[in-house]
Amino acid sequence: MVTAGTRGDGMRRANLSLVLRTVHREGPRSRAALTEATGLNRSTIADLVGELQRGGLVIERASDTQGRVGRPSPIVAPDPRVVAVAANPEVDALDLAAIALDGTILVRERLDQRALLTPERTAEIIAERLAAWRRGPLADARITGVGVAVPGPVRASDGLVREAPHLGWIDAPLSQLVTDATALPAHVGNDAALGALAEYLFGAARGAHDVVYLNGGASGIGGAVIVGGTPLGGAGGYAGEFGQNRPGIVDIADRRAADGVLEDEVSRAHLLAAAALDGGDDAALARALASIPDVSEVDRQRRILATALANAANVLNPAVIVLGGFLAVLAARDLAGLDAAVRAQTIPACAEGLRLAVAELGEDRLLVGAAEAVFEAALFPAR
Repeated sequence: MVTAGTRGDGMRRANLSLVLRTVHREGPRSRAALTEATGLNRSTIADLVGELQRGGLVIERASDTQGRVGRPSPIVAPDPRVVAVAANPEVDALDLAAIALDGTILVRERLDQRALLTPERTAEIIAERLAAWRRGPLADARITGVGVAVPGPVRASDGLVREAPHLGWIDAPLSQLVTDATALPAHVGNDAALGALAEYLFGAARGAHDVVYLNGGASGIGGAVIVGGTPLGGAGGYAGEFGQNRPGIVDIADRRAADGVLEDEVSRAHLLAAAALDGGDDAALARALASIPDVSEVDRQRRILATALANAANVLNPAVIVLGGFLAVLAARDLAGLDAAVRAQTIPACAEGLRLAVAELGEDRLLVGAAEAVFEAALFPAR
């Protein structure tokens, strides 16, 4: 939607993206603050802001410093009518949201599912809910696209879901299915990669340049890595599958699955069973675990998780490790204790400056990341 490039002016397109990206990710700024943040001169900022306003991407409002000496600089903010739709299919539910360019979550729904979603049914539900929203809360919205966070490897080139094992999907053309159903551009990504993006830009990893993120959901454990501020995708876009690593388990009594991978041992299903729950979101799980007298399963999973995190710290030397989903529930019971257990297995050089954190965006992190993928493709084509 930043279209100055149609004039053959690549530099102008890049500058438009820079201004829009700044107010989207850093929050509303005065023209004077944008001048300082971007390094562009005042007249250029005024011109760019004017074009973004005409394109319906930003709005200007009066400064809250009126009444002070000097002429106040108007405040530039993302236009809240610019919206991305986000979805996260899981084995037990489909989470949906409409998120505005200013970060406001305009609509959010969790649709519990009795049967496993198929790719076709997922696209169908997204289209149905979008049509309903357009008659209601999104009546005045400019919808830029649909982002989908999927629990499994996704081919970066075309959004093909190579495998979502717990959903039973193999080589599912979800991006095309969603586009066909909604007549909107669709952007499909691995849920952990999108969660990492959200926490890096707006949450617990903000300001860090080297990040490891692990996401625990109903489908298992996914992960993502950010190196020097750039997501590590790998040759096909599949990097970060920490849940498929084989953990080092010191006490054989801690093992639950013969030759199991991390997500077999550190498991939401095992925690639900320990808490005598049939299902529910992470908040319900946390409340239930807090009330059970026998926490042996929680402690077992924390021991194995600590080793897995230490391995990640030793290999990748991140500044911060962020845990989302049920892993955040495990960590939050005693974050300092888990941090100590990780450090005990991390070489001192890699432990220096390492921070362990739970995801700040909570249940919204995957949807925020999916929406960000839409905005990135539609609004920020130039770097």
